[in-house]
Amino acid sequence: MGVNGTFPPEWTLGRVFTEWQFEPAVTVLVLLGLAGYLAGLGRLRRRGEAWPPGRTTAFLLGLALWLFTVSSGLGVYEKLFFTDRAVQAVVLLMVVPLLLAMGAPVTVLAELAGEGGRERLLGALRGRVSKVLMFPLVSTVLLVVPPWLLYFTDWYRLSLTTSLWNTVFHVSFVLLGLAYFWPRLQLDPVGRHYHPMVGVVITVVEVIFDAALGFVLVFGSHLLVPDYWAQLARPWGMGPQLDQQWGGAVLWGLGDIAGLPFMVALIVRVIREERARTVQVDRELDAAEAAAAAVPVRQVEAEESDRPWWETDPRFAGRYGAQ
Repeated sequence: MGVNGTFPPEWTLGRVFTEWQFEPAVTVLVLLGLAGYLAGLGRLRRRGEAWPPGRTTAFLLGLALWLFTVSSGLGVYEKLFFTDRAVQAVVLLMVVPLLLAMGAPVTVLAELAGEGGRERLLGALRGRVSKVLMFPLVSTVLLVVPPWLLYFTDWYRLSLTTSLWNTVFHVSFVLLGLAYFWPRLQLDPVGRHYHPMVGVVITVVEVIFDAALGFVLVFGSHLLVPDYWAQLARPWGMGPQLDQQWGGAVLWGLGDIAGLPFMVALIVRVIREERARTVQVDRELDAAEAAAAAVPVRQVEAEESDRPWWETDPRFAGRYGAQ
């Protein structure tokens, strides 16, 4: 809608929730993900295995938010406002993937592959390609570079003018975010485990890149795709330059806010692992002390066993002068 077409009703906050459009690719992926996850949960329950309800809730929220972001008013106005697209970019790259990864989807969906298929899947996740993609530096690039590519290559123009590239944006940002959050949370089997502090450091780097991108868009004077906005000629709403500045502020501020839950989750995990490590060390020290304390007792028992029985028998101790 917009260029060479009709406009939806004038944007209001309420219309973000009342205006809807159909996004076929994401709808199909969400339905497949929902069906597969529920089927996998069913198999786990039939085997009598417990599954944390919080993981199920997180995964379902992730699917619902993915569909809402591209099909609600956010999707209806995505080609009319720079700010609208900026909100989508943050949610699809940082919020939806985090929720999906918190659901440990590989563990659940692997149940559908059977025993042999599950082993092959887990083997692939521990393979060389998977390890390269999960390497902290690589996964960080997959998280921080896409927004820059979106806005400073032809990708942004294409996403505004073609349905195919718009769908690529809707799907690829979620997949790239998953490539980052999934190995960092390590709720599913992964090729290599990294200390949670690695994720904390990477999150700080991501915050810096978000701030840099937001700074460029807020304080820069260069308007992106000016010919598109001129041809659009939207009859209501703020002008393109102000819209771009607000979008930069969204990428800057909302991007930092969206990273906070992940940062908190990592810090909580660090604390739990340190507590578990402390408990394990204390147990090992207690066992070592107990072993050391038991040595003299065993030595005394050995010495007692070397003496004649009548010297240790209390009935004859006085007669033979047992010590």
